[in-house]
Amino acid sequence: MKNKITAGRVINVLLLTALTFICLYPFLNVLAYSFSGYNAVLTGNVTFYPKDFTLSAYQEILGKKQIWQSMRTTVTVTLAGTALSLVLTIIAAYALSITDLPGRKLLTGIILFTMYFGGGLIPTFLVVKGVGLYDTLGALFIPSAVNVFNFIVMRTFFRSLPSSLEEAARIDGASYLQVLVHIILPLSLPIIATIGLFYAVDYWNSYFNALLYIVSPEKYTLQLRLRSLLFGGELNSTANLEGVGSMVMSQSLKMATVAVSTLPILVVYPWLQKYFVKGVMVGSVKG
Repeated sequence: MKNKITAGRVINVLLLTALTFICLYPFLNVLAYSFSGYNAVLTGNVTFYPKDFTLSAYQEILGKKQIWQSMRTTVTVTLAGTALSLVLTIIAAYALSITDLPGRKLLTGIILFTMYFGGGLIPTFLVVKGVGLYDTLGALFIPSAVNVFNFIVMRTFFRSLPSSLEEAARIDGASYLQVLVHIILPLSLPIIATIGLFYAVDYWNSYFNALLYIVSPEKYTLQLRLRSLLFGGELNSTANLEGVGSMVMSQSLKMATVAVSTLPILVVYPWLQKYFVKGVMVGSVKG
């Protein structure tokens, strides 16, 4: 039987379309400003599509070596941090999913305690500086290597897997490490992709840690470089214009910089979306 078009269905479609547009409009506005010409920006005629299309803002931004340097730093931190976080989270989640592990409840409680209570900003800063991580890229991912929420989701997923698989492998003489590598991990690709995406987005967008621990300009991450460009006056100095012209060019450059820092993670997300949905649902509901 064909679905009937009802007033409620039409209202739902219109409402969801309106909400989608509201969510997309800020990003479309940023892109429109970054691709718009001088006169369009000056008169404020730019909405959600560019006017007097030009690539001058992107040519200016991508011509700055600091942007590429910060991009490499951010990619390095994101890859290294995501890899380290996944390894530690997988090991901890698998170990604490084993029901006969001595002290399992105590260890889980200690980890959960850190989710609600932390040492504070100043003690954390002193620890980072005391162990020699200050002004190093390691300070951007080592102190925050394991997220407790991600750990809980992954542990719940591991506990939802059939215990008979692990028991059969243990009877055949497999060690816990062999069970993890050859049985658990191949069955856990959805949750690994999901948690990996969580970590990657966090590291890519990380700004506050870089602001606290990085002082050398050559080690700036992309987000910290974006702050420097937006509020440090670098854009106005590179525009080579005066008065209103400088302000207009600076506005276009700011929008182009925001787009450049956002697009890479948006390109990666669709490739992991199917794992993202499946992994979150399975890891959160089962168990």
